[in-house]
Amino acid sequence: MRTKVILASTSPRRIDLMKQARIQVKVVSPDCEELQHVGESPISMVTRLAREKAKSVAMNLGRLKGPVVVIAADTIVVAPNKKNVLGKPKNSSDAEKMLQTISGKTHEVLTGYCLMGWSKPGVIRESCRVVRSQVSMRKLSKKMIREYVASGEPLDKAGSYAAQGFGMNWILSLRGSYTNVVGLPMCELLIDLEKKFGVRPSADAIRNARRGR
Repeated sequence: MRTKVILASTSPRRIDLMKQARIQVKVVSPDCEELQHVGESPISMVTRLAREKAKSVAMNLGRLKGPVVVIAADTIVVAPNKKNVLGKPKNSSDAEKMLQTISGKTHEVLTGYCLMGWSKPGVIRESCRVVRSQVSMRKLSKKMIREYVASGEPLDKAGSYAAQGFGMNWILSLRGSYTNVVGLPMCELLIDLEKKFGVRPSADAIRNARRGR
Protein backbone atom coordinates (compact mmCIF):
# COMPACT_ATOMS: atom_id res chain seq x y z
CA MET A 1 0.00 0.00 0.00
CA ARG A 2 1.36 3.42 -0.97
CA THR A 3 2.11 5.76 1.92
CA LYS A 4 -0.17 8.79 2.10
CA VAL A 5 1.85 11.99 2.42
CA ILE A 6 0.32 14.94 4.27
CA LEU A 7 1.96 18.35 3.99
CA ALA A 8 1.18 20.35 7.13
CA SER A 9 1.59 23.68 5.37
CA THR A 10 -0.41 25.93 3.06
CA SER A 11 2.73 27.75 1.90
CA PRO A 12 2.61 28.03 -1.93
CA ARG A 13 6.41 27.72 -1.99
CA ARG A 14 6.47 24.44 -0.04
CA ILE A 15 3.60 23.03 -2.09
CA ASP A 16 5.43 23.90 -5.31
CA LEU A 17 8.69 22.33 -4.06
CA MET A 18 6.87 19.06 -3.32
CA LYS A 19 5.30 19.11 -6.80
CA GLN A 20 8.71 19.67 -8.39
CA ALA A 21 10.05 16.71 -6.38
CA ARG A 22 7.22 14.54 -7.81
CA ILE A 23 5.83 13.77 -4.34
CA GLN A 24 2.04 13.78 -4.29
CA VAL A 25 0.75 15.38 -1.09
CA LYS A 26 -2.51 16.32 0.57
CA VAL A 27 -2.30 19.81 2.06
CA VAL A 28 -3.61 20.37 5.59
CA SER A 29 -3.22 23.63 7.50
CA PRO A 30 -1.55 23.19 10.93
CA ASP A 31 -2.90 24.84 14.06
CA CYS A 32 0.17 26.33 15.73
CA GLU A 33 1.12 29.77 17.04
CA GLU A 34 4.51 30.72 15.58
CA LEU A 35 6.11 32.54 18.51
CA GLN A 36 9.57 32.35 20.03
CA HIS A 37 9.66 31.48 23.72
CA VAL A 38 11.68 33.62 26.11
CA GLY A 39 15.30 32.46 26.09
CA GLU A 40 14.67 29.96 23.29
CA SER A 41 17.47 29.54 20.74
CA PRO A 42 16.64 29.76 17.01
CA ILE A 43 17.44 26.04 16.52
CA SER A 44 15.23 25.02 19.45
CA MET A 45 12.48 27.27 18.11
CA VAL A 46 12.28 25.78 14.61
CA THR A 47 12.53 22.23 15.97
CA ARG A 48 9.71 22.81 18.44
CA LEU A 49 7.46 24.58 15.93
CA ALA A 50 7.94 21.89 13.27
CA ARG A 51 7.04 19.19 15.81
CA GLU A 52 4.02 21.14 17.07
CA LYS A 53 2.76 21.68 13.52
CA ALA A 54 3.15 17.99 12.68
CA LYS A 55 1.40 16.94 15.88
CA SER A 56 -1.50 19.37 15.38
CA VAL A 57 -2.23 17.76 12.00
CA ALA A 58 -1.46 14.16 12.96
CA MET A 59 -3.88 14.32 15.92
CA ASN A 60 -6.75 14.96 13.51
CA LEU A 61 -5.83 12.08 11.19
CA GLY A 62 -6.41 9.27 13.68
CA ARG A 63 -9.08 7.65 11.53
CA LEU A 64 -6.99 7.79 8.36
CA LYS A 65 -5.77 4.29 7.54
CA GLY A 66 -2.01 3.94 7.24
CA PRO A 67 0.65 4.03 6.16
CA VAL A 68 0.70 7.81 6.61
CA VAL A 69 3.46 10.40 7.04
CA VAL A 70 2.98 14.07 7.96
CA ILE A 71 5.57 16.64 6.86
CA ALA A 72 5.75 19.88 8.83
CA ALA A 73 8.35 22.64 8.72
CA ASP A 74 9.25 26.04 10.09
CA THR A 75 11.70 28.45 8.44
CA ILE A 76 13.27 31.49 10.09
CA VAL A 77 15.92 34.06 9.26
CA VAL A 78 18.53 34.76 11.93
CA ALA A 79 19.97 38.27 11.91
CA PRO A 80 23.70 38.82 11.25
CA ASN A 81 24.21 39.20 15.02
CA LYS A 82 23.23 35.47 15.25
CA LYS A 83 20.76 36.24 18.02
CA ASN A 84 17.63 37.96 16.72
CA VAL A 85 15.03 36.06 14.72
CA LEU A 86 13.65 37.94 11.72
CA GLY A 87 10.16 36.61 11.13
CA LYS A 88 7.50 37.89 8.78
CA PRO A 89 7.30 41.71 8.95
CA LYS A 90 4.37 43.29 10.79
CA ASN A 91 4.12 46.11 8.24
CA SER A 92 6.09 48.00 5.58
CA SER A 93 8.15 49.90 8.14
CA ASP A 94 9.14 46.64 9.83
CA ALA A 95 10.10 45.14 6.45
CA GLU A 96 12.37 48.10 5.71
CA LYS A 97 14.12 47.73 9.07
CA MET A 98 14.75 44.02 8.47
CA LEU A 99 16.21 44.66 5.03
CA GLN A 100 18.49 47.35 6.47
CA THR A 101 19.63 44.82 9.09
CA ILE A 102 20.72 42.21 6.51
CA SER A 103 21.99 44.69 3.88
CA GLY A 104 25.63 44.05 3.01
CA LYS A 105 25.96 41.27 5.58
CA THR A 106 25.67 37.50 5.95
CA HIS A 107 22.72 35.99 7.78
CA GLU A 108 21.56 32.45 8.44
CA VAL A 109 18.37 30.70 7.37
CA LEU A 110 17.17 27.76 9.47
CA THR A 111 14.47 25.27 8.55
CA GLY A 112 13.34 22.72 11.06
CA TYR A 113 11.22 19.90 9.69
CA CYS A 114 9.44 17.03 11.38
CA LEU A 115 8.23 13.79 9.83
CA MET A 116 5.53 12.06 11.86
CA GLY A 117 4.14 8.81 10.50
CA TRP A 118 2.50 5.49 11.25
CA SER A 119 1.59 2.25 9.51
CA LYS A 120 -1.08 1.38 12.07
CA PRO A 121 -3.00 3.47 14.65
CA GLY A 122 -1.22 4.14 17.92
CA VAL A 123 2.30 3.40 16.66
CA ILE A 124 3.83 6.75 15.69
CA ARG A 125 7.39 7.30 14.46
CA GLU A 126 8.99 10.72 14.44
CA SER A 127 12.06 12.19 12.76
CA CYS A 128 13.16 15.84 13.06
CA ARG A 129 16.06 17.72 11.55
CA VAL A 130 17.34 21.33 11.28
CA VAL A 131 19.10 22.49 8.11
CA ARG A 132 21.17 25.69 7.98
CA SER A 133 22.13 27.93 5.05
CA GLN A 134 24.23 31.10 5.04
CA VAL A 135 23.16 33.94 2.76
CA SER A 136 25.28 36.99 1.93
CA MET A 137 23.41 40.05 0.66
CA ARG A 138 24.67 42.97 -1.40
CA LYS A 139 24.58 46.46 0.06
CA LEU A 140 21.10 47.93 -0.41
CA SER A 141 20.31 51.61 -0.74
CA LYS A 142 17.30 53.15 1.00
CA LYS A 143 15.68 53.66 -2.41
CA MET A 144 16.14 49.99 -3.35
CA ILE A 145 14.60 48.92 -0.06
CA ARG A 146 11.64 51.31 -0.34
CA GLU A 147 10.83 50.21 -3.90
CA TYR A 148 11.11 46.53 -3.01
CA VAL A 149 8.83 46.87 0.00
CA ALA A 150 6.34 48.86 -2.10
CA SER A 151 6.13 45.89 -4.50
CA GLY A 152 4.56 43.85 -1.70
CA GLU A 153 6.83 40.82 -2.18
CA PRO A 154 8.57 41.04 1.23
CA LEU A 155 5.45 41.43 3.34
CA ASP A 156 4.72 37.73 3.92
CA LYS A 157 8.31 36.45 3.90
CA ALA A 158 10.57 35.66 6.83
CA GLY A 159 13.42 38.17 6.75
CA SER A 160 11.42 40.35 4.32
CA TYR A 161 12.79 38.92 1.08
CA ALA A 162 12.00 36.12 -1.35
CA ALA A 163 14.97 34.07 -2.58
CA GLN A 164 12.73 32.62 -5.30
CA GLY A 165 11.43 36.06 -6.33
CA PHE A 166 12.99 39.47 -7.04
CA GLY A 167 14.97 39.11 -3.82
CA MET A 168 17.26 36.60 -5.57
CA ASN A 169 18.89 39.53 -7.36
CA TRP A 170 20.37 40.73 -4.08
CA ILE A 171 21.99 37.46 -3.00
CA LEU A 172 25.76 37.66 -3.52
CA SER A 173 26.42 34.12 -2.33
CA LEU A 174 24.65 31.22 -0.66
CA ARG A 175 26.31 28.44 1.28
CA GLY A 176 24.16 25.38 1.85
CA SER A 177 20.76 24.36 0.50
CA TYR A 178 18.99 26.86 -1.77
CA THR A 179 15.59 25.20 -1.28
CA ASN A 180 16.13 25.52 2.47
CA VAL A 181 16.07 29.30 2.00
CA VAL A 182 12.85 28.96 -0.02
CA GLY A 183 11.22 26.94 2.77
CA LEU A 184 12.10 23.22 2.55
CA PRO A 185 15.56 21.60 2.27
CA MET A 186 14.47 19.11 -0.39
CA CYS A 187 17.59 16.95 -0.64
CA GLU A 188 17.69 16.23 3.10
CA LEU A 189 13.91 15.85 3.27
CA LEU A 190 13.78 13.30 0.42
CA ILE A 191 16.61 11.29 1.99
CA ASP A 192 14.72 11.06 5.30
CA LEU A 193 11.39 10.30 3.62
CA GLU A 194 12.89 7.36 1.74
CA LYS A 195 15.13 5.98 4.51
CA LYS A 196 12.66 6.27 7.36
CA PHE A 197 9.23 6.02 5.74
CA GLY A 198 9.82 4.38 2.36
CA VAL A 199 8.51 7.39 0.41
CA ARG A 200 10.25 8.35 -2.82
CA PRO A 201 9.35 10.28 -5.99
CA SER A 202 7.00 8.45 -8.32
CA ALA A 203 8.85 6.82 -11.24
CA ASP A 204 5.85 7.51 -13.49
CA ALA A 205 5.82 11.18 -12.47
CA ILE A 206 9.54 11.48 -13.24
CA ARG A 207 9.10 9.87 -16.67
CA ASN A 208 6.15 12.13 -17.45
CA ALA A 209 8.16 15.19 -16.41
CA ARG A 210 10.95 14.20 -18.79
CA ARG A 211 8.39 13.93 -21.59
CA GLY A 212 7.09 17.39 -20.76
CA ARG A 213 3.66 16.24 -19.59
